[in-house]
Amino acid sequence: MEKLFILFTLCSIVLVAPPLVHGYGPRGVTDGPKALKHWYKRLPQMKQKVTHLHFYLHDIVGGPNPTNIPIAMANFTAQSPTYFGLIAAMDDLLTAGPSPNSEIVGRAQGLFGSTSLEEIGYHMTFNFVFTSEKYNGSTISLIGHNPFFNEHRELPIVGGSGSFRLARGSALLNTVSYDSASGDAVVEYNVVVLHY
Repeated sequence: MEKLFILFTLCSIVLVAPPLVHGYGPRGVTDGPKALKHWYKRLPQMKQKVTHLHFYLHDIVGGPNPTNIPIAMANFTAQSPTYFGLIAAMDDLLTAGPSPNSEIVGRAQGLFGSTSLEEIGYHMTFNFVFTSEKYNGSTISLIGHNPFFNEHRELPIVGGSGSFRLARGSALLNTVSYDSASGDAVVEYNVVVLHY
């Protein structure tokens, strides 16, 4: 009877344990250099996928817990109407809906600089770091120009990791709300990404 109990327990563990496909752990992250090499060897047989993602970024500039903070600026920046010369770091919340209480899907982490003398426009270099179940641990990397007060903007996707390895594509941005007093904003992202 004891052997039967042990066998039943072992079978239960195997059935509920997260699958570990060669080269991936439960977060879509490689298990090491050999797994990564194996993934690239299989690349010629893989089919390219198109994934559509939709979420909201919450950029908090004011208050006691900002997610966007300046880290450097030129002496000229204080007199510039476009904040030219400002460099800032961000670690913004990504949610499924426009409310900050919506389901959390990840974080947007990176740097941006105010790079325009004529409009509020940022050069942005950042990653979407996903934490939701399907893409947990995977990232998408973006870099590009963001003219903040344009109704629609587009940032190119230049790479990714985990589920989004070798990613490329586009992210379309639309500001849902902006508080001019605090600088806080909610930005909608519609993302189309090609990956393997």
